[in-house]
Amino acid sequence: MDGIILLLLHMPLSSKKTAYTLNGDPNKPSVVLIHGIGLHRGIWQAYEPILSEHFQVLSYDLLGHNKTQADFTEISLSSLAYQLKDLLDELSINEAALIGFSLGGMINRRFAMDFPDRVSALGILNSPHQRSDEEQKNVEARAAKTMQEGIKSTLETTIQRWFTTDFCTHNPHYIEQVKGWLLANNLPAYAAARQVLATGVIELTQPQPAINKPTLIITCENDSGSTPAMSYAIAKEIKNSQVLIIPKLQHMGLCEQPTQFSELLLTFLKEEYK
Repeated sequence: MDGIILLLLHMPLSSKKTAYTLNGDPNKPSVVLIHGIGLHRGIWQAYEPILSEHFQVLSYDLLGHNKTQADFTEISLSSLAYQLKDLLDELSINEAALIGFSLGGMINRRFAMDFPDRVSALGILNSPHQRSDEEQKNVEARAAKTMQEGIKSTLETTIQRWFTTDFCTHNPHYIEQVKGWLLANNLPAYAAARQVLATGVIELTQPQPAINKPTLIITCENDSGSTPAMSYAIAKEIKNSQVLIIPKLQHMGLCEQPTQFSELLLTFLKEEYK
């Protein structure tokens, strides 16, 4: 664990100030890991050693998150897609499989619409899609509350939505770590990212141009914000896609069961690159 922490403290910055980690053989196919809102590339700690045995693996901090700074006015779904393009250009990565969690699964879809020649495959994990009117109203209300009252005002309800009660009970140190990540965010940038999460699904519904890349879509049975129904709706709009639903878990299933998720991703990626 100490080695992982040291690694995260000494990450390079791109010329446009994106903090990133690059592991694995550069001669192997590339995989990009895109984290969700309020988090950072640290959520992929358990994934990078496994995936980098077979691929070159890039993870990075989104605009306004952790070591990547940004003015809140710069944060939109398109600017987040361009952030990734600029980073890939600088690292001379012409094509990659993009694995995105939550907001990251919106960014990789936007990227695939804007830069299809740069995408070999997509992994969309616990990511939202078109909501009911009530669902949309609730997620926009949470974004507004965060902006008005601060990150702490929605912190406990966020944790309850993200993690199972059993995991919270048996992993208090991890829960405190995630709370620390969330509270460390710059408020305007975090609130702007929450607004993108709330409204960005509109531009991803019935995508034009259509996305036509091999795609693995995963969510968890009890994820209230990125429901199984949403995952099936995404699949209907992407040819050559498949859906997997993980029983019992909630939004942060990838952190509760990293072995299960990493095995599913590895199987999918190895099949696409064989």
